[in-house]
Amino acid sequence: MPSRGFTKQDEMLVEYLINTGMPKNIAKTLVFLKKRNETTSVEIETSTALRQPEVSIAMQDLRRRKWVVKRDIKKEGKGRPVHSYRLAIPFESIIRQIEEEESARIKKIEMNLKSLREYSSR
Repeated sequence: MPSRGFTKQDEMLVEYLINTGMPKNIAKTLVFLKKRNETTSVEIETSTALRQPEVSIAMQDLRRRKWVVKRDIKKEGKGRPVHSYRLAIPFESIIRQIEEEESARIKKIEMNLKSLREYSSR
């Protein structure tokens, strides 16, 4: 199902990120953040068709990886504070990190296949 705030190109980028093993909610959130200087979780939810818990989990992961920073926005009255999010590093740097992770994974698979061949012929 296409997300409301995404172009066809954005949807393709989400698919490619998912193909690296990234969960869909994280991929959608990351692509949405790429399009914005700063945004709130509510904007992410409405634009990506993700539910609040999915966005929260995505943000925890993206912040853990140090790809996203959070800022508290003062809110008048009572209630939960509003948080604003933005990319902590350029999107291209994130893609480079993913490339490095994928290359390391490929090397590990190739080494495992080589070992498998060697041990199976003994």
